[in-house]
Amino acid sequence: MKHIKMIRRGLILALVLLTITISAQERVKVDGVIVVVGKNIVLESDVENFRKQVEMQSEGKITLSDCEMLEEIMTQKLLSHHAVIDSIVVSEARIEEKVERDIFSFSQSLRTDDIQKVVDYYGFSDEADLRNELTRVAREGMLIQGERDAITAEIDVTPDEVRTYFKSLEEGGNLPEFGSEIELSQIVIYAEPTEEEEQEVIDKLNEIREDVLNGSSFHMKAILNSDDPSVSGQGPGAGGFYSINRESQFVKEFKEVAFSLEEGEISEPFKSDFGYHIIQVEKIKGQQIDMRHILIQPDIDEAKLQEAKETLEKVKKDILEGTTTFEEAVKNYCQEDETRFNKGQIVNTSTGDTFFELTRMDPTLYSRVASLNASEITEPYYDETREGEKMFKLLLLKSKSESHTANYVDDYVKIQSLALQKKQEEAVEDWAEDKIKDTYIKITEEHKNCEFDRNWNKD
Repeated sequence: MKHIKMIRRGLILALVLLTITISAQERVKVDGVIVVVGKNIVLESDVENFRKQVEMQSEGKITLSDCEMLEEIMTQKLLSHHAVIDSIVVSEARIEEKVERDIFSFSQSLRTDDIQKVVDYYGFSDEADLRNELTRVAREGMLIQGERDAITAEIDVTPDEVRTYFKSLEEGGNLPEFGSEIELSQIVIYAEPTEEEEQEVIDKLNEIREDVLNGSSFHMKAILNSDDPSVSGQGPGAGGFYSINRESQFVKEFKEVAFSLEEGEISEPFKSDFGYHIIQVEKIKGQQIDMRHILIQPDIDEAKLQEAKETLEKVKKDILEGTTTFEEAVKNYCQEDETRFNKGQIVNTSTGDTFFELTRMDPTLYSRVASLNASEITEPYYDETREGEKMFKLLLLKSKSESHTANYVDDYVKIQSLALQKKQEEAVEDWAEDKIKDTYIKITEEHKNCEFDRNWNKD
C-alpha cells in the first residue's frame, strides 16, 4: 500500500510543479492559517485549490482525502523552507521568464491579448497583483524543485533495479496504462520580409528616434508604435519600460546594445529574432539598468506566404509520388534549425523524448494530427510564433501507438523513468522524516487528528 502511495505522491508532486495554484474567480486573499512549517504557512484555501488542481491535471484519476492533501502541501512547504536554509539559488531572470510564460499561457487559453481580461478572469485587483502572485508561486516552485534536485542529485537506477521494479508492479497487478502516443516530424518554411519591408521599419525607427531627440516622449512613442505585446499593460514592458541586468532573459543582441549605452542615450535601430528595436537608457544602477524600447516587426508580403505554402504543397506531392522522402525534403527545404538537424523530428520539451501523448497535446496541434495514421502527412498550414515569425509547416506522423498496458521491452525507457522516480521519492521520504524532527511545525487542533504517513505531530 505504501508503494502505491509513493507512486501517487510522485505523480502529484509532478503535477504541482507544472501548474500554479490559482482558481478562477475564487481567489482568497485573507484566509485561515491551519499549519505552519518553519517560516511557511498553509491556508484553508490551499487545500481546496490543491484538490481542484490535482483533479484537473490528473483528469479525475487521482483522488485524495483532506488529510492526504494537507500532508502533500506540508511536504512542499518543508522543502521550500529548507531550500532557503540550504541557500538554494533561484534565478530572478528564470522567475521573470516563468511569469511571462504563465501570463502568455493564460492569455492563449482565454484567446485574448488583453491582459486586463486575464486579471479579471482570475479575480485579481490589477496586473501588478497578478504578477506578484505568479512571482511568489514561481519562486516557491523553483525553491522546492531546487531542494528536491539537491536531495536526489546522486540517485540513479541500474538495469537490475528496473527489472525488479517492473516485476513488482506486474506481480502486484499494478502495471501502468500508457495512453496513445505519436511521434512527429516537420518541415518549416519561413515567410521572410523583403529588404524593402525591413528598410521601411528601420526608417520608421530612425524617424521615431529623431522625434525623441527633439523632445518627444519615448514613453508615448512606445505605446503608439511598439509591437511588444506588454507595451499596453501595467507590469514589465508597460510603455516600453524594463529594468534588466545581464542575467535577464532577453536575447543577446538586445542586452549587448542596452549595456553599451550611457544614461539618456538612444540606440540606432538594431535587429533581433523579434524584429527591429531602438533602446533608450533612463538610469544605470550598478549592474542594473532602467530602459525603454520600441519593437517594430516588418510586415510580410502575402506573396511570400503564398510562396511558402506552394513550396510545401509541391514537397508533399513529390513525397507522395515517391520522387523524394520526407527526410530528404527536410534536408533540402526545412528552415528551422532545431528540426532540420534532427531529420525533422520534433522533441517533446516537457519530457525530453520524441513522444507526445495524444490527449495531452496542444489542442490546435491535436486537431491536425489526431485522425492521421502512421506515415501520413498533413496539408501545409500557417503558423506564427510569439516573436512574430510567420511560416508554413508540413507534418509527418512518424509513428502511433495505441493505449496499452506497460510492456517491459517496448516501454523500457518509461519503466526506467518510473523506477528512478520511485527511488527519488524514497530519498525525499527519508529526508522529510529526518527534517521534520528539527523543524518548527504547528498544526491546528482540528487537523491534528489526521493520520499522516509522517510524524508531523511529533508524538
